[in-house]
Amino acid sequence: MQTPIKTLFMRGGTSRGPFFREADLPADIASRDRVLLAVMGSPDKRQIDGLGGANPLTSKVGIVRPSQTAGVDLDFLFAQLQPEKDSVDTTPNCGNMLAAVVPFALETGMVAALGETTTLRVLTLNTGMQCDITVETPGGRVNYAGAAHIDGVPGSSAPITINFLDTAGSVCSGLLPTGKVRDTIDGIEVTCIDNGMPLVILRAADVGCSGYESVAELNADAPLKARIERLRLACGEAMGLGDVSAKNYPKMTLVAPPQAGGSIATRSFIPHVCHDAIGVLAAVTVGTACVLNGSVTAGIAVVPAGHSKKISVEHPTGEFSVELELDPENPQNVRRAALLRTARLIMRGEVMVPAEVWPGKE
Repeated sequence: MQTPIKTLFMRGGTSRGPFFREADLPADIASRDRVLLAVMGSPDKRQIDGLGGANPLTSKVGIVRPSQTAGVDLDFLFAQLQPEKDSVDTTPNCGNMLAAVVPFALETGMVAALGETTTLRVLTLNTGMQCDITVETPGGRVNYAGAAHIDGVPGSSAPITINFLDTAGSVCSGLLPTGKVRDTIDGIEVTCIDNGMPLVILRAADVGCSGYESVAELNADAPLKARIERLRLACGEAMGLGDVSAKNYPKMTLVAPPQAGGSIATRSFIPHVCHDAIGVLAAVTVGTACVLNGSVTAGIAVVPAGHSKKISVEHPTGEFSVELELDPENPQNVRRAALLRTARLIMRGEVMVPAEVWPGKE
């Protein structure tokens, strides 16, 4: 016997996974997590018995509900699973999966289109962050075809604009959780920062890298990964996050001077595997570090003048541009972060889980 659960399988940015209505899942968190593990096929390296794609970027789940918060349209809970672990982490955000929230709600009739474009306010339950998301809805239906291209996704799609409203201190106590823009921890200069995603940013040269290595080279470098993990554990304590050995954050980002006309080059560990690109909110946070005086990006980042800045974050498969607006009265304060993503509905239907995992709702 198996239990069917309605789902839409969607790509959001450079990630993908099943999306669910909250009402279609168990209300009990422990039961819900068992269901999500069964859905994705974790723990198993290949996730052969589920929908997971054998990679953290394709081991993600979105859960959506109509919001009861004044001024907010939708609540979104992001769940990060790992191929080889039995964990379900709902602590961090995911800006890529966030891009598919409004299309999911429109496709399922949770909300109605508002015209040729639809802008809805979304509350990310993981961290309490709010954002306005705009999608194209000609004729009242989600449009997926268009000319917008994001590196890491083949072809082009309709643009989805995400305007973040309050990203500073998403998980940590504030934008700079150590109270400093630069620290020396475990013998390495770092910037510990959280503008949507807790990050530890360090110069690639300080751990013997160029910052331009391939993902495969970095993933094969066991001594480097061990050094970075030791630093991560120390920084986690310094950032007020406690013991982060079993947590997916802070992420670790190596930076170097840009190579392809961007603002800065990055190699991001999430946290134990090098990302093929860079996460949305990690890009926002790296971009923020670039505009803060005294961060470890000083002297290597190319930053335009003015209070409104477009920061192009280079990564292994291209670049990610973030628009940051600074407070004219306090240039160390980022007032707004906006970016472009795309999404696509890949499949709709029912995913089956064993009845012994969950017999379903009566």
